[in-house]
Amino acid sequence: MDLGIRGRHAIVCAASQGLGRACAESLAREGCDLTINARTPGPLEATAEAIRRAYGVRVTAVAGDINSEAGRDALLAACPNPDILVSSPGTRQVPGDFRSWDRAEWDKWWNEHFYTAVELIRRTAPGMCERRFGRIVNISVSFIKFPQVGFAHSHSARAGLSAAIASMSRELIPHNVTVNSVCPGLFDTEALRVNLHGHAKRLNTTYEAMVEDRLKTCPAGRFADPAECGDLVAFLCSAQAGFMSAQNIVNDGGYYQGLF
Repeated sequence: MDLGIRGRHAIVCAASQGLGRACAESLAREGCDLTINARTPGPLEATAEAIRRAYGVRVTAVAGDINSEAGRDALLAACPNPDILVSSPGTRQVPGDFRSWDRAEWDKWWNEHFYTAVELIRRTAPGMCERRFGRIVNISVSFIKFPQVGFAHSHSARAGLSAAIASMSRELIPHNVTVNSVCPGLFDTEALRVNLHGHAKRLNTTYEAMVEDRLKTCPAGRFADPAECGDLVAFLCSAQAGFMSAQNIVNDGGYYQGLF
């Protein structure tokens, strides 16, 4: 299927590895030029060069912390008029005990998992509306549907973002600008490995035991390839997806057992 986005320009955050890189590669395969962001210049530029060679698209790498005002300013200076925004905080979730968190800890997670995406949408959506095309996809997590112990800070912020997106989307879709969230589950990324190591430490068990436990509870019986997230995001950015907005699309191999 031709997704109808060849020649569009996409911003992809947290794109040097993992799900962000998979999203960038899927969009590049469809002919999108890219502006990609991550904190560390070396891996980011290596990713940019690999995508240029593989797909022949223009790729601009902007290193910096997207969760800071300076990082957002630099990214939007490099690409002030994106057609597509794939937003991700680029911060790995680390489990902890809410009883030890002060206001500063809560503020940190809400800044990274809520405010960054809201600010990027605020600054890019008006231009998309003027040009009558925009696709915004937020990379969330399936656990916003059923928050887990140890993640009250990040899961509450992501759930809050979903509520904000639902409100924003109704103002944007008359202009052919959609806003959706992809909520991945167990994907084979470094972030998952860090997460499982954190759980193992908190529960005084081994990493291998945590892997076995997660695979037993996932009906698919495997961890997903990041490309399976990237291709879903690319479809949500397509010309064909203009009637789909304000959705939290769970992509987790059947792990979530609820209906809604």
